[in-house]
Parts: sequence; structure tokens; C-alpha cells
Amino acid sequence: MVNNLSEYNSIFSEWVREIRDVDIQQDRMRFRRNMERIGEIAAYEISKHLPYSVVTIQTPMGESICHILEKQPVLGTILRAGIPLHQGLLNYFDKADNAFIAGYRKHHRDGTFEIEQQYITCPDINGRPLIIADPMLATGSSLVLAIESLLDTGKPSQIHIVCAIACTEGIELLKRKIPEAYIWAGAIDEELTARGYIVPGLGDAGDLSFGIKKQS
Repeated sequence: MVNNLSEYNSIFSEWVREIRDVDIQQDRMRFRRNMERIGEIAAYEISKHLPYSVVTIQTPMGESICHILEKQPVLGTILRAGIPLHQGLLNYFDKADNAFIAGYRKHHRDGTFEIEQQYITCPDINGRPLIIADPMLATGSSLVLAIESLLDTGKPSQIHIVCAIACTEGIELLKRKIPEAYIWAGAIDEELTARGYIVPGLGDAGDLSFGIKKQS
């Protein structure tokens, strides 16, 4: 299931505009905070799809029946670009365990690239919702590799993917490779360049959050 969070007008659209705007992008702190906000909204929407249990609690004036999550989710992110988006999810799912994957595109002189994955750390995901943060869903290759690596460690009850900007090509790959996944996108673009960058997109989310890297 694909969910476009910009489908209906809301303040959310302001944050998507700001992360795209080349002038506002110069303010790294604002860029990171807007990514965090997008993660927070996504967390709230995802929470509506998770299972809950009924509990009775004691208040100063009596008893109250409340609903709590049956199981805390596992929040995963692809370093380094996904950190602000991941933080937004963690702000809401503040009791969640966390997984981290280090992967990058290794570009070749002919313009092609391959995905290099160098690091993964993950708690037990069996029977728990798995929520993956990756700000830019372009070709989808790195995200599929990351999720498949996590699935090698266990079987989650649900899979949710959160992206600030997604491309239709990456969405289609995910639908083929991981059809059970829910996709939550801040916005969806149609075009992808030959080098695998989303157009209009927003540029390099990692560089905009943390500075330009030396590696190409």
C-alpha cells in the first residue's frame, strides 16, 4: 500500500516545500528539523495501523480504560541521510528499539553504480512492526538490500517504509520485491536521472543535513 502524505493539503506540505527549496536548504538546522517533522507525522499515521491492547490504569480520581501498543516497533534507518527522519519517528515511538544500516552507492566512471552495504546492527524483529526511514526512495535498490538484510535476522509482523521524497520507479521495485510493505511518502515524483537521482527531488539529503562529503 502506497500512502502519499501530500495528497491532501495540510501544514505538512509547507515542510515538503521547505526541504525542496534551494534557498531554505541553506539552513541545515531547518532542513534537519523539517525532516524530523516529516518523520513525526509519518509515525502518527503509522500508529493507526498497529495493534493495540486494552489496559486499566489508576488515576488520582479512579480507574480509566486505555489502549497501548501490543508490541513496540523496531525503527531502522540507512546511515547517514536517514538520521533526522529516524529521529522524528523516535520522537513518537520513544520506547522503540533501533536498527542501523550503513550503505552507499559506489559510482563508476561510466555513470553506473552498485550498492555497497558495510554495516548492519539490529535487535530482535520477530513478530514486531518494522519501520524503515530512508529520506530518498530513488531506484529502491539500496532500500531493498537493506530490508532483505534485516529480514535475514527475523520476520516482522508488519513492514513500513518512510520516505520524504519517493520516485515511482523505486516504489514499483518495492512493490515487486517486498509487496507486503506499507510505503509512506512525503511526496512522489515521476522522473529519475540516468545517475539515479530524483527530479525534481531535493538533492542529496545527507549533504543537506550534515555537509558535503568528500567521497563521490
